[in-house]
Amino acid sequence: METGKLRLRPPRHALDRRAIAWWRAQGALTFGPAVLVLAVLGLLIPPAAAWLLGPAVVVAVLGAVWCAVLPRWWFGLHRWEVTDTAVYVRSGFLWQEWRVAPLSRVQTVDTLRGPLQQRFGLATVTVTTASARGAVRLRGLDAQVAADVAERLTERTDATPGDAT
Repeated sequence: METGKLRLRPPRHALDRRAIAWWRAQGALTFGPAVLVLAVLGLLIPPAAAWLLGPAVVVAVLGAVWCAVLPRWWFGLHRWEVTDTAVYVRSGFLWQEWRVAPLSRVQTVDTLRGPLQQRFGLATVTVTTASARGAVRLRGLDAQVAADVAERLTERTDATPGDAT
């Protein structure tokens, strides 16, 4: 393995497949309340039914398409990897972002498990670096994998000399 040299390359690991269901649940929680409010108001206020039920149908269709198509697409795009020298992350949707965070620049490593992530057994590892771009996030990891990654990163960054720049 080369030391001191980082290359921008595709990260090797896919997210956990449960991330697809997690993203779908997030979409349902985003679109669902709007559909519900519009539909209930449309049924309770008959003179405004056309103005409210029409948009409810449009939002429901958009939400259904969002939940059916985008999570699978995102799953195919998102990748991550941790090596002895860096954290690699590829994420995004229309604008794809590839990030490489050298371990010498890592300041903190955090693990987050929100309520939905807990429901699906997932977690996010946030690697805060000395970068103006902000933290690198590994979202949609199996909770145990995330804990192991956080532990390994903490050990590796502790053993990695800091950047003198």
